[in-house]
Amino acid sequence: MDGDTVEVLDATKTPRRIRLAGIDSPEKAQPFGARSKQHLSDQVFGKKVEVLSNKTDKYGRIVGKALAGSKDANLEQVRSGFAWHYKEYQKEQSANDRETYANAEASARNKHSGLWNDPKPMPPWKWRHGGKTEAIVQRSASDCPCGGTSFCSGSRGGLYCIAPNGKKKY
Repeated sequence: MDGDTVEVLDATKTPRRIRLAGIDSPEKAQPFGARSKQHLSDQVFGKKVEVLSNKTDKYGRIVGKALAGSKDANLEQVRSGFAWHYKEYQKEQSANDRETYANAEASARNKHSGLWNDPKPMPPWKWRHGGKTEAIVQRSASDCPCGGTSFCSGSRGGLYCIAPNGKKKY
């Protein structure tokens, strides 16, 4: 479907949409969106995939870890630089997965892999909320009411803060 959602057939050949837990990939219209989708497809298409899940999201998708053979497809997306470790939901991950995914993202950043080759990659959670038209201005943490360090101006000129979890605070 995209870089963080796959459709699999269950044992009864019923299609199930799986939202990959712990990651967020570029939207299709964003830079690296198509490459992220292709990378995920290369990992899972035509393969037996085991999904480890205990959650369904508000869209009815199963949220889980997709294992293609012995490989964690979610982690491979982050490791290859085609997804962010989605820290807003990291508390839903095991402590080991949180650390492994965070380290994989840091390594991909350092190597300028995938989307980290872009000098200013925009996280999809900002893109989805109008980020493509925002100007980001760095300020000191004491200026930011939500504890973050990024003030943004929206398309209508309003200022808001991007909290460390990616949420806007006006």
